[in-house]
Amino acid sequence: MRFILPLGIFAILVILLGLGLTMDPKRVPSPLIGKSAPAFDLPQLHNQSGSFSPDDFKGKVWVLSVWASWCVSCRAEHKVISRLAKMKLVDIVGLNYKDEPADGRRWLQQFGNPYVLSAVDIEGSAGIDWGVYGVPETFIIGKDGLIKHKHIGPVDDKALDEEIIPLLKTLI
Repeated sequence: MRFILPLGIFAILVILLGLGLTMDPKRVPSPLIGKSAPAFDLPQLHNQSGSFSPDDFKGKVWVLSVWASWCVSCRAEHKVISRLAKMKLVDIVGLNYKDEPADGRRWLQQFGNPYVLSAVDIEGSAGIDWGVYGVPETFIIGKDGLIKHKHIGPVDDKALDEEIIPLLKTLI
């Protein structure tokens, strides 16, 4: 009789764990969808005297791509983001996350720079405000300054062709 309560709690925990393991972590709903893009004012990676704020792109549809030179998945995603940039549908802004600026510049020099600019978030505070779980993450922001979509993890060709490009075309 005294084991019934612990066994019941254990069974409930096993069921919850099992349910959690069946969920796709890339489908985590963001509480920021439909809300204003969080404000920040950060230095630019290639123009240390310049800064960037999401307000700079009010009235435009744009993409925020969170990346870092130390991120292995960012390397895989980079070809896809570069393909999107070549389409010239919208501006793509990089958010160089928790990275040394010199490392970020070197990485873009080596692999190519698809961004109209990259903001430097060396402390990670802007990323926290945007709800970044880890890099890479990609956000689509509408003309109204609201976040329309969040993609967690590397954007692959399928996600670009089936989710991101169709959404961008409805927004521009």
